[in-house]
Amino acid sequence: MDIQQKLTGFAMMGATWIMWLLVALSVGGLAVALERAIYLIRTSENVRKLKAQILGMIRGGDIAGARVRLEQSPSHEARVISAGLQDLDDGSASAEERMSGAIQIAKLRMEKRLAFLGTLGANAPFLGLLGTVIGIIRAFHSLNDSAGKVTAGLMSEVGEALVATAIGILVALPAIAFFNTFQRIIKSRLARAEAFGKEVLALLKSGRPGGADRAV
Repeated sequence: MDIQQKLTGFAMMGATWIMWLLVALSVGGLAVALERAIYLIRTSENVRKLKAQILGMIRGGDIAGARVRLEQSPSHEARVISAGLQDLDDGSASAEERMSGAIQIAKLRMEKRLAFLGTLGANAPFLGLLGTVIGIIRAFHSLNDSAGKVTAGLMSEVGEALVATAIGILVALPAIAFFNTFQRIIKSRLARAEAFGKEVLALLKSGRPGGADRAV
């Protein structure tokens, strides 16, 4: 049996299993999207209000109070600023490096499992196309068996082929939409954290907080 016969035998299994695979992948994609949405909501806070509080404490020299307030916050923005306010005796350069590291950690945590959504969105149409190719092969075999006559079996094979492509597209669209939405949210939050950190560093370098100018 040559390779063509093997591939033909594989195609004759039908595209039903591909459609069920796409359905299973879509359920997994929805689960990932829901988990990421809940995570991003639970780790969010009014950053504008938090910034006003933290900058006010630093201006008043209450570095310890600022650290406590940041520890109480569930947001990644707070984790970034908290990293910068640790060990101020090491200087502003070290504080900036710690913030940069905290931003990278926050990025990794917020992007967890998003690669699955991106991969699903990019490849689901190809799985659907594979189902279409298999369906067309089966349709040709059905046409051959019927001596060129259009039969109900032939139309069923063609319909299955088209449905496979449709399912692949329907699975890919929400996966891509969720992936792009989450990426935009993460990018925005990281940008806010970076801007917040620069304001804190600028304030510390200005020598306004009590004792902080000597530490930095």
